[in-house]
Amino acid sequence: MGNNKSVFFLSIILIVSLCSGCATVRHQVPENLADAVMDTNMADVRTYMGAKDSELQRKLISSIGEEDPADYTVNADGTKQYSILSISGGSANGAYGAGFLKGWSAEGSRPKFKIVTGVSTGAITAPFAFLGKDYDGVLEKLYTTMSTKDVMHVKGPVRALFGNSLASNAPLRKQISLYVTDDILEKIAAEYKKGRRLYVGTTDLDSQRFVVWDMGAIAAKGDRELFSKVILASAAIPVIFPPVLFKVEADGKVYDEMHADGGTLAQAFTVYQLLDPYFEKAKEENIEIPKMKGKYYLIRNGYISGYYNKVDNNISSIASRASDAMVNSQGVGDTYRIYAEMMKRGNDYNLAYLPSDFHPAKDQEFDPEQMKQLFDRGYSDAVNGYKWHKTPPGLDKE
Repeated sequence: MGNNKSVFFLSIILIVSLCSGCATVRHQVPENLADAVMDTNMADVRTYMGAKDSELQRKLISSIGEEDPADYTVNADGTKQYSILSISGGSANGAYGAGFLKGWSAEGSRPKFKIVTGVSTGAITAPFAFLGKDYDGVLEKLYTTMSTKDVMHVKGPVRALFGNSLASNAPLRKQISLYVTDDILEKIAAEYKKGRRLYVGTTDLDSQRFVVWDMGAIAAKGDRELFSKVILASAAIPVIFPPVLFKVEADGKVYDEMHADGGTLAQAFTVYQLLDPYFEKAKEENIEIPKMKGKYYLIRNGYISGYYNKVDNNISSIASRASDAMVNSQGVGDTYRIYAEMMKRGNDYNLAYLPSDFHPAKDQEFDPEQMKQLFDRGYSDAVNGYKWHKTPPGLDKE
């Protein structure tokens, strides 16, 4: 998305909002059936954040019995330490996280993660981060060779006005299908059977709930189409890209759920919100969750403070800048929320983010040259031994 295209997008948002009734009719899930649908449609591969008892939660707990004990450290006090990775949203800034992962591999201290979670661009990165350093080259190619035309194409004014988005993400759908191969699914499925977990988050727009998808369970089913569809949904920025519809059934009728960018509700997430309601169930299985400690790593594909950029005195420029500020603020807020979760459990918190003094220029939204610079900076930061931030910005506990 180039600068001129961004102006075009933003300048017609208000017009689109006035024509919301012109969109194609859909058969959304009735409010009284929302929970029933979540419990019965694909219940073995997804749940919503805050669920009390779901198959996904049960499989997360049972994964402890499936793992190789040698894969994880047992501390002197008898607690088992798991390395956990979360990769945030950030659009083209995802190149920084991809470079960081490669540099971390080269530096030599990158652990084997028990759990990897991803949102938006982080959802695209997460499967390859989950599989380890052998896929760093795939991430490098993905984030340094693609341009805007490989991610989206702008709709004409009439199509945008009477449709559900300002641009099509069909090019991105094609890219995902090229990179998510049968071989990738088989390898993710193999790790899933060893007790490792890969999760991606989307937003159910009707219910405004954050939905967690168990990508390892989907891979174990060999469902490449659903796997790719979930990633596309997690990266479907509302208004800019069309939402992704998932067919579900309730009371003998077929409905569709409308899912969009997981970053709409959270730029990053952990599994602890899934574990909290399940503590009592875990005790029944003789699993002591308090003895499971996490060494948590969060790669934030964005900045932790605002930076100067001239804003023109027109609605599109103001809207663009305000949107950037809101997304950035949400992302920083997530670092605090997750920090609180980690401290509550006595876990180790580690945060990495884009350095505030690094702002490479770009000629388009997904600019290969800019993304190459982001990738290289991420690589450099990690390969030289990154000093992980032990608190969110402003707490100054370090």
